[in-house]
Amino acid sequence: MRRLGAAVLLGSHDPDRIAEADVVVASPGIPPDAPVFRALRERRVGWISEPEFASRFIASPLVVVTGTNGKTTTAAMTAHLLRESGADAALGGNTGPAVGPPASALALLDPPPEVVVLEVSSFQLAGIRDLVPAVGVMTNLGADHLDRYPSVAAYHRDKRRLLEAGTEDTTWVLNADDPALTRMAQGVPGRRLRFSLERSPSPGACLDEDTLMLDVDVDVDADGPRPLAPAAALRLPGRHNVANALAAALAAVAAGADPDAVGPALASFRPLPHRLEDVGEVGGVRWINDSKATNLAACACALRGLDGPLVVLLGGSDKGEDFRALAPDMAGKVRAVVAYGAAGPRAAADLRAAAEGRFPVSEVAGGFDEVVERASALARPGDALLLSPACASFDMFRNYEARGDAFRALAQAAESESAR
Repeated sequence: MRRLGAAVLLGSHDPDRIAEADVVVASPGIPPDAPVFRALRERRVGWISEPEFASRFIASPLVVVTGTNGKTTTAAMTAHLLRESGADAALGGNTGPAVGPPASALALLDPPPEVVVLEVSSFQLAGIRDLVPAVGVMTNLGADHLDRYPSVAAYHRDKRRLLEAGTEDTTWVLNADDPALTRMAQGVPGRRLRFSLERSPSPGACLDEDTLMLDVDVDVDADGPRPLAPAAALRLPGRHNVANALAAALAAVAAGADPDAVGPALASFRPLPHRLEDVGEVGGVRWINDSKATNLAACACALRGLDGPLVVLLGGSDKGEDFRALAPDMAGKVRAVVAYGAAGPRAAADLRAAAEGRFPVSEVAGGFDEVVERASALARPGDALLLSPACASFDMFRNYEARGDAFRALAQAAESESAR
């Protein structure tokens, strides 16, 4: 940046200097009550997020994906469906570097892509002003980031900013099975497509018995719902991933994908790392890396989507959620829970109280290797050893990817040792 002629200041925030800027772009990692933001508010200076800034330089239509869970998978699948349909689709945003670059990197592409698919977090949505989605996708609404937001309602308010950014020309892809989302979307302008695992919305997409169905008028020859693919053809486990696939199919078709190409493309999409990723089998025990499950809702999806018995590794940086809510999904399926990390004591206490003896809960105070070793010792042939922490990773790791990589490495080491 200095070689380009910019003055670069590092190591602190100088509100007076920042207030002189024409545009302030803030990292989503800075909480809204940080001193620098309080100082800027006192000076009546606002700021925007990086996707907002990037969108000002992106002429391509935007497919913007958000939600509490499933947004990275849905965004990646949408881009895959568009590409398989012949479109030049770029993927990025909040996906993480292993999946796609930041929005600002997509703004530099030359020539520009036909479509840009962006995953956007609530932290980033808090800083949008003029970003307008051609297609907006809301996968679901749950509780998350309660270590940062004062309430679930405050978290949902930032999610709603995507809905507020649309126009009459925006097509919305919304979860018909989520009452909170249905209420939030009331009165929002634009076309609505809904997806459901429980009913048959029209226009929209649904699961009819064991087949994914699309009911959207895209050509004059369309005659009611059309089958896309059997649910068994998806390479992603769990009913929540069927919902993600339905959302991606609608988003891709709304962005111009050929419906006839969507079904085969759904079947060819490969699971993303750290999302119910099968990383090995040791002594008849499957090791499953779901490190991306950084909140209770994501962990619950994993529990519902997998057959038991399960030995669950749960813990990390506490987000302030009530772990007792996981007990109903654990009962009858979980052989044991191993709680660890900064959230370990509270998670263990919550789950012991809620389990009422239906499954044992232990707490390991050591390092991650020791935690995995203890959990592995509890598993029996035919079980699955599931890392689905329901917490952030920052007490032990720099991010959830590093946590998942460590789990995968331990699985591979155990697999090699077992083969000797």
